[in-house]
Amino acid sequence: MSFESEKPFNDFQHFARGIRRSGEFSIRESNLLEQCGTAMMELHKGIRKPKDETEEVFLKQLNSAEVITDPYAKVFKKYLQVIQPRHLHRLCSVGSDDDIGDFNSSSSSEDSNID
Repeated sequence: MSFESEKPFNDFQHFARGIRRSGEFSIRESNLLEQCGTAMMELHKGIRKPKDETEEVFLKQLNSAEVITDPYAKVFKKYLQVIQPRHLHRLCSVGSDDDIGDFNSSSSSEDSNID
């Protein structure tokens, strides 16, 4: 059997309450990750060599840019995308201190022109 591992897969660093309770994965996906995730991670990191054709297909599809059809590769690719750091895009800019001084000095001169 492919993707055999002695221990269930847990990633408490990214999912403090567990993969099932994260809300990121369906029940089927979380079951598949918990049962086969340790073997998938070892294959992905290169710690373990593929034992059969299913594991070889998993590695090929995981590392290619093509459409993934293997259910194991789909779930693990989704897992890898979920644990990636998220980039925040902020809509503010930071100016220099000189800009603030110019703004304050120009507003005071405008106030004197109003009188």
